[in-house]
Amino acid sequence: MALTSDVLAGCGGAERPLLERWSEQHGVERVAALLVVLSVLEVLLPLPRLPEVPVAAERAGVDEKVLARIRALLAKAESTSFPEEAEALSAKAQQLMSRYSFEQALVDAPGPGAGSARRFWLEQPYLGPKSSLVTAVATANRCRAAFYAKLGFVVLVGHEVDLDLVELLSTSLLVQENEAMLAAGRGARTRSFRHAFLLAYATRIGERLTDADRAAGAEFAEARLLPILARRRQEVDTLFTELFPHTTTRTTTISNPEGWTAGREAANHARLTVERTEVEAG
Repeated sequence: MALTSDVLAGCGGAERPLLERWSEQHGVERVAALLVVLSVLEVLLPLPRLPEVPVAAERAGVDEKVLARIRALLAKAESTSFPEEAEALSAKAQQLMSRYSFEQALVDAPGPGAGSARRFWLEQPYLGPKSSLVTAVATANRCRAAFYAKLGFVVLVGHEVDLDLVELLSTSLLVQENEAMLAAGRGARTRSFRHAFLLAYATRIGERLTDADRAAGAEFAEARLLPILARRRQEVDTLFTELFPHTTTRTTTISNPEGWTAGREAANHARLTVERTEVEAG
């Protein structure tokens, strides 16, 4: 009812009601406008309430200039038609992004309530397989993910730098995934093929990103890093448990082996061209 009052009365107490002013401006009778408002409320009020997610008081993620360069590189990667080039660059890109995250972890001072959460919205169709891809990217980059199937989004939990990279990488890979699926051939027209393709793509991407992240950690010669990463992982796990004390694991059945094979092959050629000079904040 409070929402109805706000709509009818407007924000300023001394001003004329917002609905009345809108009706006059657009030449709509007040009764007709009121019926539209009531119809909208009838649709909105039964919807489930969005879960609250904590947001960092001060956003200390990747430098905006760095983000702009990464976005430009990802756009170029998404448009290239040379899978051989993409294959050579994708693993290196995750290693470079991991190294950037490691460097930031060394300079970021620990504080109370470390970690935050964000909503990552997905587009229909195939929300389940798409959420699997986002979860795979999050896991490889030291974040946690919870999928709200009915609302169509994934909640990402992690530190700001990692969340920035997960959002960029997931957005790019979702584009590449869809393009690869559409180019997979005649079999891609069936729902079972596409479902299997997308799940296989997500699985293989997770494997590749995890391997690349581990390789970056092995090459990063800094003794202080391991305890810092352990602490940050614990912070993320603690926050995730606080936000989602009752989670369930989703299981999926694959009924189209051709789609699964095609999806894994496409993931081998996924592109993520982030060069070393482009991910340094200096």
